[in-house]
Amino acid sequence: MTKASIPFDARQDPTCEPHPRHQRYRRLDLEFKDCQSILTKATGFIGGFDYTLNPYSGCAYGCSYCYAAFFPRDPELRARWGNWVSVKQNAVSKLQRMRTPLTGKRVYMSSVTDPYQPLEREVQLVRSLLPAMADRGLEPVVQTRGSLVVRDLDLLARFRRVCVNMTISTDCEDVRRAFEPRCEPIAARLEAIAKVVEAGIPAVVTLTPLLPVRSPRHLAAALRATGVRRFVVQSFHPTKGNFVAGTGEAALDMTKALGWSEARYREVRSFLGRNLPEVREGQAGFDPDWLLAT
Repeated sequence: MTKASIPFDARQDPTCEPHPRHQRYRRLDLEFKDCQSILTKATGFIGGFDYTLNPYSGCAYGCSYCYAAFFPRDPELRARWGNWVSVKQNAVSKLQRMRTPLTGKRVYMSSVTDPYQPLEREVQLVRSLLPAMADRGLEPVVQTRGSLVVRDLDLLARFRRVCVNMTISTDCEDVRRAFEPRCEPIAARLEAIAKVVEAGIPAVVTLTPLLPVRSPRHLAAALRATGVRRFVVQSFHPTKGNFVAGTGEAALDMTKALGWSEARYREVRSFLGRNLPEVREGQAGFDPDWLLAT
């Protein structure tokens, strides 16, 4: 599908012909709708931030362990997680018109979607949002598993403080395909975060959740090669709170089948702690002061 077939540009003149509300994008049900607000007060696991910003509702990646799948109120949407996305078409104008002072406010983008899921390549909503965020003085942490983030290195460089978090949850493509079949390969993510580092933008690798690992030594070597100096790990555990990754029954079954246990996680976690520059675990790794350090 070409960009022209998605008639949306957040920078367009509002008097232009409106786009169709519902469309199909590849296998996705795609909806364009207005949002009431674009910044939400951060709470819980990422409560150290001032706001969260989710340019989309829903996520095309549809990872088997994603806690966000349980947030939609509609049971049908929960059941179809990964097959629908809603585009917050007025996100830029909402941000620009906010009267609240935003300079220095720390914002986590995103908490319940991926800003660089494949749809963003055509819709370019995040690319339209970033200049507005910089103009308002926001300090974002961009959380993604999409290599498309390198497209926007020029815009990310405009922020006084910014950080890119790249999720890499295993060293094994078989595991990645089992848990994250719609996501990009591990190598693509490693290459992307290395380019972020090369551009001089602070970067963190989030191994959250840490899925089964076949070779901790191989994983540590690949992570060091990116140039990233800070890492976050988190156990894959299905029985704790909403903001602990690993909530799906299918993911739990797969974890058991692959022999991944809390004891094995601790073993790998310890190895990574000894062989990577700086490793934090769980919520401590999502401290905005640490993430946004320059």
